[in-house]
Amino acid sequence: MLRQYAARRDDTPPTNAPAMLIATILALGAAVLHASWNLALKQGGDRYIAASLQFLFGGLLFLPVLLLAGPPRGEALIWLAASTAIHLGYVPALTRAYHSGDFSMTYPLARGSGALIAATGGAVLLGDTLPPVGVAGMLIAAVGLLALMQLGGTREAYAWALATGLLIATYTLVDTQGSRASNGLGYAAAQGVSVGVALSLAGLAAGRGHAIRAAAKRSWKRYAAAGGASVAAYGMVLVAVNHAPVGYVAVLRETSVILGPIGGWLFLREGLGRHRAIAAVIVLVGICVLIAAR
Repeated sequence: MLRQYAARRDDTPPTNAPAMLIATILALGAAVLHASWNLALKQGGDRYIAASLQFLFGGLLFLPVLLLAGPPRGEALIWLAASTAIHLGYVPALTRAYHSGDFSMTYPLARGSGALIAATGGAVLLGDTLPPVGVAGMLIAAVGLLALMQLGGTREAYAWALATGLLIATYTLVDTQGSRASNGLGYAAAQGVSVGVALSLAGLAAGRGHAIRAAAKRSWKRYAAAGGASVAAYGMVLVAVNHAPVGYVAVLRETSVILGPIGGWLFLREGLGRHRAIAAVIVLVGICVLIAAR
């Protein structure tokens, strides 16, 4: 299905200077918010319940945005349904990654690999193009990701982090199409609600209704704050992809990979956080090369 959109010229957003500046600001802001809510998720108790409630409260907080911007319609609903289904696999993979490995390793590995796969998929499936220098930047970032995998961690942690990266890339491509078929803010708010409801229903079906209700009652303010940051971050990304190619936005957003190791080092006292931060700098250098190529 994605291939048919590659032939549509109006699916590729403009790349003039003002549009690229808007996309850059939005993507960088999203990076800070994204690292923040993931750090909060890592510090939580039952991470699946925490993620479910973060999405649900985040979506509810942005319901006024949905009403003002308008809900997704037509083909955007197909992309929204696909994204919701993907998140039913993404959230368990993410929480398993955080359970089996340090935040300073699993977060940058998942986000960085997801960005590289998304950039490649954007070029192959959506018709977004990257110049040779941009490809070189992606290769540098890949070297940094490989370096991260040499700094401690189990095979289980690597597997779940890379699986999370693949799912990140998949829903990024799907949501890019959904956003371009509607509007970024409205689509992001609708996605927050749909994913939160789907995850909560999955938890209820698994017999975890009491735990979900207890967690919501006990820590709803925390989940609302983290959920608001989550939906706001993703909404900024989905607006950005209407101003720049998905590969550019996806990789620029992943400047958060440097924030993950720093957060794990400073807030979680993870022993290899400093060394992983250095490896993440290599990833960031690759990202900067990609940006310069634009």
